Order: sequence, then structure tokens, then C-alpha cells
Amino acid sequence: MKKPDTVDYFGGQPRTTIMNHKHLRAILLALVFTLPGLGIRLAGVELPPATKAFVSGLAILCASFMLLWACDAAQADISQALALAVVALIAVLPEYAVDMYFTWQAGRHPDTGYAHYAIANMTGANRLLIGVAWGCIALIFWLRHRRAVRIGRDRLTELWFLALATIYAFIIPIKGALTWVDGLVFLGIYAWYLVVTAHRPCGETEAVGPAEMLTRLPVVQRRAATAGLFVFAASAILANAEPFCEGLISTGKQLHINEFLLVQWLAPIASEAPEFVVALVFAWRGQGGLALGSLLSAKLNQWTLLVGMIPGVFALSHNSLDHPIPMDAFQMNEVMLTAAQSLLAIVLLSSLRLTVGGAALLFVLFIGQLLSPLIASVYPGGFLGIDPQHMHPFFTVLYVVIAGAIILLRPRRILRLAEGRHIVRPRRR
Repeated sequence: MKKPDTVDYFGGQPRTTIMNHKHLRAILLALVFTLPGLGIRLAGVELPPATKAFVSGLAILCASFMLLWACDAAQADISQALALAVVALIAVLPEYAVDMYFTWQAGRHPDTGYAHYAIANMTGANRLLIGVAWGCIALIFWLRHRRAVRIGRDRLTELWFLALATIYAFIIPIKGALTWVDGLVFLGIYAWYLVVTAHRPCGETEAVGPAEMLTRLPVVQRRAATAGLFVFAASAILANAEPFCEGLISTGKQLHINEFLLVQWLAPIASEAPEFVVALVFAWRGQGGLALGSLLSAKLNQWTLLVGMIPGVFALSHNSLDHPIPMDAFQMNEVMLTAAQSLLAIVLLSSLRLTVGGAALLFVLFIGQLLSPLIASVYPGGFLGIDPQHMHPFFTVLYVVIAGAIILLRPRRILRLAEGRHIVRPRRR
């Protein structure tokens, strides 16, 4: 009689058993590193700003991993429509918790810099996702398989709705305000997306890491473990959002580092790292389309739900719909730059593949817009004759010009995006 998993035996133990132990250790390790931040928060212990930011940021990072594992495992027990509406929202809870804290504080203290921090975190998260994460997926896949990453035609849906949100995002700086009406538009775009994708034929999703171990558990144990991870991780993220945000701001002021930059680039790294790591695993395994598709969905979530919730949360905190969230010319330029980057990314991906060249272009432009204001501030005449405050508008124009040139050369690609607006009816058996 054949033993189970005899082909994969190592040291007398099945490979499955070894992997289960490995995944269980990963969950326990994430749990251990989450506890200090949660415990300090509940105990009300005051720490130095840098220490507080590190401990709470580490807790959010580890809790984000647990939340992502729970989301992946939960899709074995719920319908696709519910997964799209609930799991997609929960998976990006870390980013929302940080940004909504800044937005809520902006409503309570409108004369402070919290509104600027909210916009900084939102724009930074969106630009990191395209400028760094997409490029890494394309590079790793090319190094492993020597070809471009391809996504399925069903991803035209995400691209279509991302295009709608991007076009509308250009209107915000033009009219000079982000109001609750704009929030309804962004939320409406995401709701329309849910309606279309809910009727899309179901595709199998592959769980990786600890989520894979959870899916192999008996039904009752799997659901209990998944629910436990959801509750614990979400509680840890929400509990550590305030100390992490305040710790970052205080650390910047204490060390004379621009706190706007810390909020824009450091905060999204802690909240988005888990999703990025899982996408890298898919790309390494040869599933580049799945990896890039997951990050495309994450971008759509952030560019619709996250942006759409900001004016609503501000209005609720401020107890008024008459006053939009305070944004000056600098924040408007940030929104415009983020929209321009999204436009170029959509145009590049409209071919349903992302080449190393396209990924390199996104990365180089991202590094350029990140470093050029700092370089321009060093030279009296600015960088390339452009002063620091005009560097981001310069890169906005550069993104748009490159995107426009590609559209003129390949107009059919853009026209094909409209296919994504249709509801795909499941085939009858």
C-alpha cells in the first residue's frame, strides 16, 4: 500500500508536512511581531517618535501579511461577487487605515497639515504601485523566462475602469477641489466595475504560502482560522494606524526631514509590502499575468475607492458637505502627476502585455519625478533650468506627451479598452 506523499518524502516527512510547518511558523512569526505594537497601544505606553513609528509600522506590516493570507484563504468559501466586494476592500485595509486617519484628522483640524498628509499618502501609494511594483514584476518575469508579462483579455475590464477614473482625476486639479461629489463619482466607477466583474465567468485563484495551508484545512477549521486572522489582523491595523502616522510626522519634525515625504513614500511601503511580495512569488513561479493582474486590481481599488472615500470621510469628520478637503497648488500638482502616470501605464498595458522596456520607462520616470526636486534644490539654477516646484508639472507633461505619442502610433489599442465596459454573461452549460 502506497504511503501518502511518498514521492515527496524528505528526511522521513512528507513535503506537505514540511511546508505546513513552514507556513505555520510564518503565521506565528507575524503574530509575534504584531503583538508589541498592539500591546503598547492598548497599554497607552508613550515611546519616542522614531520607536513608536517603527514598532507600530512593523505591527501594520505583519498584520497586513496575515490579512492577505486570510483574504486568499477566504475565497475558497465565498462567492466571486462577494469576494470582489468584500475581500478586495479588506485586503487594502492597511492603506485605507493610514489614509483615513489623516483624512479624519484633517476634518477635525482643518488648519493643520493633515489634509496634505492624506493626499501625500494616497498619491504616493498609487505612484509606488505603478512605478516600482509593476516594473519589478516585469523584470523578474523576464529574468526567469525571457519574455514579457502578458495578461488576459478579461483584464480589459480593469483597464477600462482605471481609464475612466484617470480621466476624471485630471478634472480635480483643473477645477481646484476634491469634493464629496467627486467622491461619489469615484465610488460609482468602482461600483460599476463590481457589477461587470460579478457577471464575469469565475476563474480559479491559487493561494500561496500560509494561505495555501489554510485552504487545505477541514472546512470548519479553515473558516475559524480565517475568521480569527481577519479579526486579529484588522484590529492590529486599526489600533496601530494612529501611532504609526503620528510617529512618522513627529520623527520627521524631530530629525528635520520633510514629513510630507515620509508620509508619501514610507507609509505606503509598510501597508503594501505584503501584496507586493505575493505578486513577486507569482512572477517567480512563472505566473506573471496573475501577478500583474493582482497589482492592476490593487491600483484600481486605490484609484477609485481610496480617492473616493477621502472627501466623504473629511465631510463626516468636519460635519459639513460645504467645505472640500483643503488642497493647495502643490497637492493639485501631486494629483495631476499621479493621473498622468496612470495614463501612461494604461496606454502601455493596453497591448495586454508589459515589456521590460515599458517597465523600465515607468521606473525611470518614477525615479526622475522622485529625485529631480531634490536635485533641483541643490543647484541655484535648478535642474535642467527648472526650479524644484516646477519639476512635478514638468514630469506630468512628460508622462502625457509619451502617452499621447503611443496613442497616435497605436490607436487601436486604446479603442480596444472599451470592450471592458460590457457585462460578460456566463456561458450556459
